[in-house]
Formats: sequence, structure tokens, C-alpha cells
Amino acid sequence: MDKHIRAQFPAAQCSTYLNSAAIAPMPTGTVRAVAAQLVDVSHGGSRKLSEWLETKERVRGLIATMLGVKAHDIAFTRNTSDGLCAVAAGMSWERGDNIVTFAHEFPANYYPWRKLSDDHGVELRRCGERDGRVDEDELLSLIDHRTRLLAISSTQYSTGHKVDLERIGRAARAVDALLVADIIQTFGASPLDLPAMYVDAAAGASYKWLCAPEGCGIFYLGDRARERIKPISRGWTSVENAWNFADQKQKLVGDTRAWETGMGGSAMLFGLEQSIKLICEAGVEKIAAYLAELTDFLCEIIPGKRYRIFSPRGKYEKSQIVSLLPLNGTNSRAAAAKLAEENIVVSARGPLLRIAPHFFNDFSDIERLAANLP
Repeated sequence: MDKHIRAQFPAAQCSTYLNSAAIAPMPTGTVRAVAAQLVDVSHGGSRKLSEWLETKERVRGLIATMLGVKAHDIAFTRNTSDGLCAVAAGMSWERGDNIVTFAHEFPANYYPWRKLSDDHGVELRRCGERDGRVDEDELLSLIDHRTRLLAISSTQYSTGHKVDLERIGRAARAVDALLVADIIQTFGASPLDLPAMYVDAAAGASYKWLCAPEGCGIFYLGDRARERIKPISRGWTSVENAWNFADQKQKLVGDTRAWETGMGGSAMLFGLEQSIKLICEAGVEKIAAYLAELTDFLCEIIPGKRYRIFSPRGKYEKSQIVSLLPLNGTNSRAAAAKLAEENIVVSARGPLLRIAPHFFNDFSDIERLAANLP
């Protein structure tokens, strides 16, 4: 977006890094924050514990603001899978219940639901893909009065298709089902207002578009979800007054924080705070607009005789992920490896070559990619 942002990402200086849908590089301020917290522990042990706890609550508030929810609706987990597993395991299920989802979801948004099918006889109904898109019409056609939950990624990891969460959420509410969203491929790259999108539960993590360390899972439960989902684990921080160690008759805290069982990684949260501040300083709406410009430019200059743009590029369905289908017999993995030789980092996902720029990239990165595509 500007030289100030780009200068904070060493990866942008030493490579053409277009792989933030896998792991985003961290800015230098984030690395310094993580290191500083670890140095504090090394030198002082628990002396600055209160600062660690205050940082955690500040980060919770920042995340909540970005998602349009209340701070107490957010819990920290280890990763996206933890949140989705908490939903699956925390609900009561009966044989004949069904879950509606997409056939090509990332595995984190498949295995929790498959386990319910294996263990409880829950029917897993999966819609297909059409022209690189989740077939939303088919998805909605699978809903009936026994549908308990719809599970979908806000942005698909392989094609970058951004689904219409609001439309899907309205359909879920019509049968009193929950909408559960995997938001990891959207959060930090595009605005999210979970209540306005009728999302009841969401899970994501820090290390993709938030440009932060691994180990910070983000878990949202709204009021409807908390009425139906119960914590399957309890830890010392799950209760109303966690620091009153002598009171062992305490109730669970009455919000999503009940899903937290312990302290978590304080150093990682210090880093996450700095990354979120940088993203908020740039503005998520502005980041989304800039990434639309970058990816539109990419689609304009791709050599069309050798690659087909597989990702949907309609106004409301495109995202910051562009996947290309090689047409010249080139294997996507071989193409990614060839680009890596030129210090250009992308991913192969099945037959597709996935390009995922972020706000530290510029138009010269896109030109260099296009010029070196095998």
C-alpha cells in the first residue's frame, strides 16, 4: 500500500512473497514485541504478569471490534481447528440430524463434522463446486428441518471464492440452524461483521492475513450459539473469578471466555497485538480495496494462453486469492518450484497455482510473477 508498510516486512525485501494464504510473514514490530515479552520472562519471571494479562484483554477487544462483536464473545484457542472441534463436540446430536457444508472445504472444516457422522450417525450433506465457486444454490437446497448446522469457509482456501455469508446465514435462521464459519482466509484481508452476516460461531487464527505468530486461535460464539454449545473442557480460567484459587465451587464465566482453559501464549499475544495495530492503522477496508486492485492487475497480465484464471472474479465473490489453472501441461507443483528458483513464493493447491498477495506487496511483485510464470 505504501513504502512505510512494505519496509516493515523483511520478506518483502528479500523475496517476492505471494503466499499469505499459507503463512503470512510477520512485520518487524511484531517480532520485537514477541522477543521483548520473552526477555521480560527471562529477566523477571512473573514480575510483569499483570502486563501480560492486560495485553490479552486488549487483543481480545481489538479482535472483537474488527469482527463487530463484543469482547466477551471472543475466546483464544490454539488454532482454527480447536474452535470448530469445540462446536462439534459441544452440541448434543441425534441420529438423523444433518450438517450442510461444501464438498471441498479445507480439512479443518471437514473432520470435526465427519467425526459426528462416524460417532452419532449425523448426516453430512455436501454441495459441489461450479466454475470455481461453492454452488450456493445447491448448498441451500440441502437444508431441511433436520439441519442443525451449516459449516462454510468465508473464503475458500483453494479458489479464493468469497461466499455470501449473509445469504447463507438467513437460510440457516429460517430453519433455526447455526451458521459456523471458518474465517481464517478472510480475517485481516477483508472486513467482517459477523452479526450482520448472521454468523453464530466462527473460528480463525493469527498466522495468515493477520500477519502474526502461530498459536493464537480466535473463537467467536454469539448468544444463539452459546445456548446450544457447551464447553467440553474446563480449566482454571473458565470460571467467574479465576484468581480465587480457594473457591472450587465457582460457576463458569457466562460468555465465550468459558472456553478458555488456561493462560495461553503471552508472547504470541504480544505479537498479535502489534500486527493487528498495523492492520487497523492501514484500515481493513483500504487493505481490501488495495488487494482488489493488485489481483485485478494480476488477472489482466496473466499469460492467457498458458494459464486460466480459475478463481471467481465477480465484484462480490472475488477475494485476495487468485488461483490459476495451467494450460500448457505444466504441473502446478512444478510451476511453484520453478518460481521458487526465482525467489517467488506461491503455493500449489491440487492442480491450481495459488497466488495470495497482501498489503505489503506492490505492483512490481505482480509484474515479476507474471514475467516468470513457466
